[in-house]
Amino acid sequence: MPSHALPHRPRQALGFAGWLALCIATSAIGALASVDARSFYAQLAQPAWSPPGWVFGPVWSVLFLAMAVAAWLVWRQPAGGRARTQALGLFVAQLAANALWSWLFFGWRLGGAAFAEVLLLWALVAATMLAFWRQVPAAGWLFVPYLAWVSFASALNLVLWRMNPGLLG
Repeated sequence: MPSHALPHRPRQALGFAGWLALCIATSAIGALASVDARSFYAQLAQPAWSPPGWVFGPVWSVLFLAMAVAAWLVWRQPAGGRARTQALGLFVAQLAANALWSWLFFGWRLGGAAFAEVLLLWALVAATMLAFWRQVPAAGWLFVPYLAWVSFASALNLVLWRMNPGLLG
């Protein structure tokens, strides 16, 4: 039976599972670059406001779950049209930027490139948040903690890069 012919609830559950799987896949791609992240992060000279390394896993888990819910809320709109397609396209683009940052910072240890890229990620997250909010306000609100975290991560990336030119050159 084609997916559009599935009864409403199973189709919605499959849709949510798909968005969640996409977020998990993005997280896994980033995790591949971050295999040694905990030990590398511990080696870095850090500002006093830098969180301990163990904080990042739980924070990102909650953020990826919120992203999946937000995308699902937008996806399930019956008459989303072009604006919905564009919003979901922005969502996928910001996921790609999210995964790339881990490679730039942890995998390749390119602090400057990672900082430039996290600014692009911030812009994509903000654009996605606004596009989602126009479709389903609750979906936009689910992106507020993510934008706040990427704002914090941007500042941290800059400071770590500046404090560790030998490790993040």
